Amino acid sequence: MSEMLSLSNDPTLFIAVMLAKILVVFIVVILIVAYATYAERKIIGHMQTRLGPTMTGPLGLLQPIADGLKLFFKEDIIPSQASKLAFILAPMMILVPAFITVAVIPFGDSITVKGYTVPLQISDLNIGVLYILAMSGLGVYGIVLAGWSSNNKYSLLGGVRSAAQMISYELAAGLAIISVFMLSGTLQLSDIVAAQSGSILNWYIFSQPLAFCLFVITSLAEVNRTPFDLPEAETELVSGFCTEYSSMKYALFFMAEYANMVVLSAITATLFLGGPAGPFPGPINLLIKVFAFMFFFIWIRATFPRVRYDQLMYLGWKVFLPLALLNIVITGAVVVF
Repeated sequence: MSEMLSLSNDPTLFIAVMLAKILVVFIVVILIVAYATYAERKIIGHMQTRLGPTMTGPLGLLQPIADGLKLFFKEDIIPSQASKLAFILAPMMILVPAFITVAVIPFGDSITVKGYTVPLQISDLNIGVLYILAMSGLGVYGIVLAGWSSNNKYSLLGGVRSAAQMISYELAAGLAIISVFMLSGTLQLSDIVAAQSGSILNWYIFSQPLAFCLFVITSLAEVNRTPFDLPEAETELVSGFCTEYSSMKYALFFMAEYANMVVLSAITATLFLGGPAGPFPGPINLLIKVFAFMFFFIWIRATFPRVRYDQLMYLGWKVFLPLALLNIVITGAVVVF
């Protein structure tokens, strides 16, 4: 405890350690986001009996870098009738919440560096889950702003769809994880991880299978992934809210989608699969679980068709919401009796 106090009492060292953790996490997330696009194209390619990227670099491994350079040097077009400030701000409003949400996710216990104990978490908030829910709800404002500011009917429809989808599924997702708080008695992610320590059977996926399934499915809707990609819906809305975007602004939307996939995978692993718990060092265990969830998201995209909009609303309000409420009642009864 004295080592922790000495670290906190040295402002220069404390800031240096925080900056180092932020830099490492940012680089890791950026690399995962970049190569998630490559992995998705390769995995879906093999599932559909084709090769995917093969030409750029060995096994096509340099394809994400080539795509990034191509988008960076493309002409940046802003529609003449668009609301220019909002049009420019919208992609950043989607991407930034995804990155700052990572701050409260625990990547392991702690490490000792030159006598100082450094926790493998950027910020251990006592209301960490509320922070995550608040940040995840901010991303939709960027989508709505992109749809409205583009002055395009297809973009506007995509933005409105996204707002309705967020309201429908954020509610079910929030209710689904209430049962986790009821069992752990805390909103602090490090304490939720600690409550699942000791044995794999302590992971909440075993005591809360319904909550786990609901949260995973609603997470797909939260990040607008197939089969809930109604805000983009290329066959109906061209490209939805990002129809009028080009160059790096268009790339930011893609980065935000995959960054949200990474963050939601890490949150699901933390709440239901013990977070960094496992046979390997904490960060490696968490990365394995994150990659497993991302593979599942890609697999779903290659397997299921897009649902109709009325089916989306029906599932959110008449299936997932009642099931989440039922799970809370059952969990409460088990905890009390």
